[in-house]
Amino acid sequence: MPVLKRLCVFCGSSSGNDPAYTEVAGLLGAAIARAGIELVYGGASVGLMGVVADAALHEGGRVTGVLPQSLKDKELAHAGLTELHIVESMHQRKAMMAELSDGFIALPGGVGTLEEIFEVWTWGQLGYHRKPCAVLNVAGFHDALIQFLDHVCERQFMKQAHRDMLVVADNVPLLLDQLREYEPPAVPKWIKAAER
Repeated sequence: MPVLKRLCVFCGSSSGNDPAYTEVAGLLGAAIARAGIELVYGGASVGLMGVVADAALHEGGRVTGVLPQSLKDKELAHAGLTELHIVESMHQRKAMMAELSDGFIALPGGVGTLEEIFEVWTWGQLGYHRKPCAVLNVAGFHDALIQFLDHVCERQFMKQAHRDMLVVADNVPLLLDQLREYEPPAVPKWIKAAER
């Protein structure tokens, strides 16, 4: 089972149109800090990103941000973080966040959030790391995505064991418990013709 010293949270730089998104982002940030886990995130002060960071800081937690220089130039950097790394590109940002973290959680967000969680999940499927990847399904936000992933399995573009690598929970305590209990599958990624 993984030792969770640092958790990376991917989430929107906007807040969305349902107050539940902001509420749960705050609950997650606070819970991470109260558990003695450091929060790693994208370093911005806006949207759900700012909410999760502020909540962790309010509880006395350590928060590390990783932000590209181009976004710092647009005055999006959070000024109150424990540590803020400024990098040159989005590629460097994602690589550093992955390196610093022991697990990954996606809150509601746009294509950037989805791309981030999908990339680290893909790395896990390929065996590049053994860290848990998760979706916090706030107010059914990810329902359609989860249905689509099941469809991908049904069409045999992904094994069920790899689909099950993506932890899904609809509340913070359950999500953190599932991340602590995560064990990666020991099966190869590729689906052979004989398995169809």
